[in-house]
Amino acid sequence: MSTQTETNDTFPKLLRYNARVRAERPAMREKDLGIWQSWSWAEVYEEVSDYAAGLYALGLRAGDKIAIIGDNRPRLYWTLTAAQVIGAVPVPTYADSVAEEIQFVLDHAEAKFAMAEDQEQVDKLIDQKDHLPGLEVILFDDSRGLRDYNQSFLWNYEAVLEKGREFRTQNPEFIERCIDGRTGSDVCIMLYTSGTTGQPKGVVHTHDSVLITARNAAELEGLNERDEVLAYLPMAWVGDNIFSFGQSYAAGFCVSCPESSDTVLNDLWELGPTYYFAPPRIFENLLTTVMIRMEDAGKLKQRMFHYFMDHAKKVGVDILDGRSVGLMDRIKYGLGELLVYGPLKNALGLSRVRLGYTAGEAIGPEIFEFYRSIGINLKQLYGSTEAAVFITIQPNGGIKPDTVGVPAPDVEIKLSDRGEVLFTGPGVFKEYYKNPESTADTKTDDNWVMTGDAGFFDDEGQLKIIDRAKDVGQLNDGTLFAPKYIENKLKFFPNIKEVVAFGHERDYCAAFINIDLEAVGNWAERNGIAYASYQELASLPQVYEQIQAHVEETNRQLSTEERVAGSQIKRFLLLHKMLDADDGELTRTSKVRRRYIAEKYDVLIEALYSDKKNCRIETEVTYEDGRKGKLAADLEIRDAKTVAIGAGAAAQAAE
Repeated sequence: MSTQTETNDTFPKLLRYNARVRAERPAMREKDLGIWQSWSWAEVYEEVSDYAAGLYALGLRAGDKIAIIGDNRPRLYWTLTAAQVIGAVPVPTYADSVAEEIQFVLDHAEAKFAMAEDQEQVDKLIDQKDHLPGLEVILFDDSRGLRDYNQSFLWNYEAVLEKGREFRTQNPEFIERCIDGRTGSDVCIMLYTSGTTGQPKGVVHTHDSVLITARNAAELEGLNERDEVLAYLPMAWVGDNIFSFGQSYAAGFCVSCPESSDTVLNDLWELGPTYYFAPPRIFENLLTTVMIRMEDAGKLKQRMFHYFMDHAKKVGVDILDGRSVGLMDRIKYGLGELLVYGPLKNALGLSRVRLGYTAGEAIGPEIFEFYRSIGINLKQLYGSTEAAVFITIQPNGGIKPDTVGVPAPDVEIKLSDRGEVLFTGPGVFKEYYKNPESTADTKTDDNWVMTGDAGFFDDEGQLKIIDRAKDVGQLNDGTLFAPKYIENKLKFFPNIKEVVAFGHERDYCAAFINIDLEAVGNWAERNGIAYASYQELASLPQVYEQIQAHVEETNRQLSTEERVAGSQIKRFLLLHKMLDADDGELTRTSKVRRRYIAEKYDVLIEALYSDKKNCRIETEVTYEDGRKGKLAADLEIRDAKTVAIGAGAAAQAAE
């Protein structure tokens, strides 16, 4: 073990180290009013030190919790480290959470302080403060709109800094003593799970579990101080705490915060990160945008695009992985880089990306290979909040679209008798906060964690994830039913946004489908088809025809796979509304709440398992301003053709 690893076993120690050895290198950037502002490691260390002293002067102590609510902002990231300096525990929460969701997390975590980004988040906290007797101080970053707020518990960030400077003047050794007094085994952060089956759980991590995991992965991939990252994913998500926080401190690279969620794509283009993470949905949306633009391009551009993309599909992945490719193919690929691939990557803001990750859901093989074929080193990984992200990583030179790779450094994996994935390693969480029963149910005495996911290893030792173990069931004839596996296959089509499959203890598989409004809406406009709402668009016969073709193609694919060939989709419908987190149908990380949906839409499910061709439903919806309303619709139910088991494989071989 290196001296750096031994001595810098906490984030504050590592910040101090970075401030000494790479003092002038940029640590953070933020775009404000159209201009990128930058802070060096030395400047961040001084700011965090003043901030930590100010928090202490206000009454924050070791073991206290401080909630963090807002979008990606330097001051919110500095709150993480400032709290850790004095031994307090940061608790990031999702910025788009409604007031009641925030109230649950802060109450459960026993938060004493809260750091809010702006007036919107402050208002949520004030709205719930009567239900949070332990919340003593609310801090805020952006003061716009808060000038007339005069509550004594409200503190502007700048005022806290000033208080901290005064405290440090009177106690010059305070920060050094605090930093030196913490160890890697101390609690570092508490992150709440998405709560797909109930209330979220607080996942407690130590500095060791986050830092060792972050450092291991950074060293494996060769990340260094010259890399650049755009921080745009929720701070409450474990991935952001590794990619935008842990690995930044471990490798010393710069993290940049976009001006707003609406400017992310433009800011991505301006910044040109070298290291990039996005869930499959973002990669899918980017590709959908590209294909929509190509539909509107001239015929010559369309022909050139498709010609060179066909060539990239043929040789691009081999070139990226360093395999042998003929000279003429390399020359043609180089011309494609000049005319198509390079401009395309530049338009997406991915020109400089040398390492990209995707995780959270399966990504379509065609989408995955599209990005790799144009020279973007995109990999899939498998992780969880309880693992500090990294359980598996796809290895260089051995990347396959249908696996999530091999165990991450120092991680071990095994499968239970029923196929559940278990892991152990440096990133294993300490406990679920105030929930010893769930901790014992999830983590064994010898530190193995049950992921709840079902999977298997392929012939090359790479892990494949089928579904959540609890969601894997059987049709009445004993056929394996893995809903997430089926749903992901359908979501690979760009005009399908979300899918919920049913089939456990039923005679066949059926599905709810949400269309992608942007993709299908663009198609409708190009074809002169008028529509006034998502509901009207989803009910069009032409749209049903498109989706039916996708369902039947999915059935053909399923028929070639022995494990799931019997669970092809026999009936489906297009929902009249988008599944929405505000309506309780999705988590804040866009995961389906199956149990809730099954209860809410039970009349539709029963109709799918009858001979009905239509079904009427009235649904409560939540508008953006929080008001409730009703949405009624008469939904069409369609039958889909299924494929005889093995017939799909035979047709595939013939092709």
